[in-house]
Amino acid sequence: MAATLLLVDRSARAPQLARLVLGVVVAALAAGAGPPPAANAATAPVQTWDGGVNLYRGGAFATQRTWQWCTAAGVQIVRNIAEGESDQARSRQARYYGYMREHNRYPVRAQDGVDPGGWAAGLRRFVDERYRVVASNSFGAALRSAVTSLRQTNLPVGITVAHGTHAWILTGFTATEDPLVTDDFRVTSVRVTGPLWGLQSRARGYDMRPNTKLTPAQLNDYFTPWHYAPIRMAWEGQWVSIQPVGVAPAPPAPPRPAMDVPALGTPMLLRWARPS
Repeated sequence: MAATLLLVDRSARAPQLARLVLGVVVAALAAGAGPPPAANAATAPVQTWDGGVNLYRGGAFATQRTWQWCTAAGVQIVRNIAEGESDQARSRQARYYGYMREHNRYPVRAQDGVDPGGWAAGLRRFVDERYRVVASNSFGAALRSAVTSLRQTNLPVGITVAHGTHAWILTGFTATEDPLVTDDFRVTSVRVTGPLWGLQSRARGYDMRPNTKLTPAQLNDYFTPWHYAPIRMAWEGQWVSIQPVGVAPAPPAPPRPAMDVPALGTPMLLRWARPS
């Protein structure tokens, strides 16, 4: 069995996040068809607070190999950061994408690909089992909870941009105080990475150079409320992120399977809506 949690952040106080579980959707898998859950990623020492943190490093970036695979490239980038890898293989993006399509929460049209439930499932399977969908009622609450989760777990956060038609990775931030020790803080900047860089690159647009620094006001132009016209989903009108919820690490588990395992079927090509 595989479970997708939808966490709803109703306030600006991210430490309360773990209490705000709205519901659990359980999807049955065919016997033997699904891989076991991912173990927690190897956790690097928490960075010393000097007004901010930045998890991004050279070699971690991967351009999405098709217009459709932004979430798959997002998994690849997050895994590279978490595991100290520099993987850019198309075959792995295809594997991630195929797995996430099979774990969507909703029956999303083939041309539209992966919903937040599917993206969270991919990050849990291939990076760290703590990743969950978090839906916030305001941009400010979403940003505060995202940077708090990043700080607590030392792992990047996925954010849905352009009303959910594209996916970025939040890799760092600065703030007036350390979210690890207080909820009385104000975010002053963020670091974001969009996988369209190299496929479609702009000085200001989709996507900017990896590890771009933005003010919260600038991020607000991109990180916008979720909307998917064909299906009214649980997070309609909310700011959706995929966060490593800061719970106690599980005991060490056996290593994940080697990544040269054949991809799970032939991935379906979905259309990514190019920005106007």
